[in-house]
Amino acid sequence: MLRGMSDSLDTIRNFCIIAHIDHGKSTLADRLLQQTGAVADRNMQDQLLDDMELERERGITIKARAVCIDYKHSDGKTYQLNLIDTPGHVDFTYEVTRSLQACEGALLLVDAAQGVEAQTMANFLLALDQDLEIVPILNKIDLPAAQPEEVAIEVEESLGLDAESCIQASAKKGIGVPEILSAIVERMPAPIGNANAPLQALIFDAVYDEYRGIIVYFRVINGSIKRGDNIRLIRSKKLYEVTEVGRLRPQMTAEKNGLAAGEVGYFTGSIKALADVKVGDTITLDKDRAEPLKGFHDAKPMVHCGLYPSGETTYDQLRESVEKLQINDASFTWEPESGGALGQGFRCGFLGMLHMEICQERLEREFDLDVVQTAPTVTYQLKLKDGSDKEITTPAEIPEEGYEAIKEPMATVNFMAPSSYVGAIMTLATERRGIFLRQEYMGKERCVLTYQMPLAEVIYDLFDQLKSHTSGYGTMDYDIYGFEEADLVKVDVLVHHEPCDALAIICHRSTAEYRGRAMIKALKSEIPKHLFEVALQAAIGKKVIARESVRAVRKDVTAKCYGGDISRKRKLLEKQKKGKKRMKMIGNVEVPQGAFMAVLKSRSADRE
Repeated sequence: MLRGMSDSLDTIRNFCIIAHIDHGKSTLADRLLQQTGAVADRNMQDQLLDDMELERERGITIKARAVCIDYKHSDGKTYQLNLIDTPGHVDFTYEVTRSLQACEGALLLVDAAQGVEAQTMANFLLALDQDLEIVPILNKIDLPAAQPEEVAIEVEESLGLDAESCIQASAKKGIGVPEILSAIVERMPAPIGNANAPLQALIFDAVYDEYRGIIVYFRVINGSIKRGDNIRLIRSKKLYEVTEVGRLRPQMTAEKNGLAAGEVGYFTGSIKALADVKVGDTITLDKDRAEPLKGFHDAKPMVHCGLYPSGETTYDQLRESVEKLQINDASFTWEPESGGALGQGFRCGFLGMLHMEICQERLEREFDLDVVQTAPTVTYQLKLKDGSDKEITTPAEIPEEGYEAIKEPMATVNFMAPSSYVGAIMTLATERRGIFLRQEYMGKERCVLTYQMPLAEVIYDLFDQLKSHTSGYGTMDYDIYGFEEADLVKVDVLVHHEPCDALAIICHRSTAEYRGRAMIKALKSEIPKHLFEVALQAAIGKKVIARESVRAVRKDVTAKCYGGDISRKRKLLEKQKKGKKRMKMIGNVEVPQGAFMAVLKSRSADRE
């Protein structure tokens, strides 16, 4: 019998670590690897599973990472622990959702000094929806400000988990790690599956390798898979022969006997066609006729921007790179579009601003591209004059003949902060057209404020502003609930009297003039001087609401005139004027890449 069949299911535990940002998930994963001897001390480094360069630079987890470790319990049995370390930022919630579906249990980390935060609550509810066994852990008890007893009571009051079931730990110093490993075995259930049934395996992630093709990460639900098997991907109906199958320890380690029900691992099959593999697809054997698994809901992107090739990067290189990125990041979407002066590019969709920023950096670093990114927008709904509805992701899609009404996406936003910052949060939310819903208290000092707010006001810089207004103590999470009609207008930006679609924005009429002035001022500082004056204008329809001018480069044409009749100087100046007028009529203004992001930055700068 294969490893993983029959009674061996009892010695498998599949679990993930969930928590708010910076509550110690990756550090705890380090200690679990160290305690079980999965990684030798000489190879150990901080945040070992965060192996992406961007993750190490920013100190955050971007991609969920799976790892298999062996743990010898006090009952004498050796258990196979399949751990998935997940991100904490709200933009990467889709990574967390996919990870939870591959698990039976979750370690919920709570900072013993900061208590229950916004994403703690959000991730707890996601785990609850998947019916996972949740083990609460109070991390960072070694901090001087730690209050484990008070936070345990807060966990019980806000999450409904028994305060006595909380394990006190310090991932940094290794305190409580043996107790956590015991709790994983004793309190989390073993997976359910039948190793003798037809193969059903769920793809929860994939990555493109230049030499091996697409490497697929999966969880076996039923059946077994080994090298040499002819497998079929149910959605794409493609057949492949498995060339390697194994576990992540954390490096890829091939298993001769393959993997069976309840286990997590990877396989390669010389898969080169990027469209063949989709996260959430079901793997089965070609000879079997297994039913597809439930899979995952497709992520609905709410932030969009244009990406265009620049410098030596070609359109084909950019297309190939976005296809490969989508394999590794299922929440990233793209479709071809034409950007006028920017040429051919792609309209890309993201879950939030940080997600957008990370994807752009990954394209530049991992694929060595030079790209131009346009200012981001959210998805809007138009009611056209013929009564039909249309979704748009860019201001350029608004029809010239106009529309009956426009709806914007709305979000329910939960702010969490010490009660002394309630006034600052209310001011911040009201400035961004927030509608107050309720105010609740968690313990004596922490307050939860709930608002309804347009998504466009949430995604840009609300999180940064919240941190500024609450001295770093405030946190937030949001949930999109639908669309509502609003008095929105399209603000066009005209450079040298020519509209630039890539710089147009959609905003509320009450802030249009303010936004227009801020954009034009920012653009003025970005666009270099030409030999003629360049007019920069912001307009709603035919009405200009703001204007700035980039003055022409001046040349002193009278420098060589020494004294003499003034008419000679006037003649030279008039000649210069005529030349500049002619250049203005035929001249093209080059808009640098920095100008496209100036539209976004101008908003943040003026709100501070």
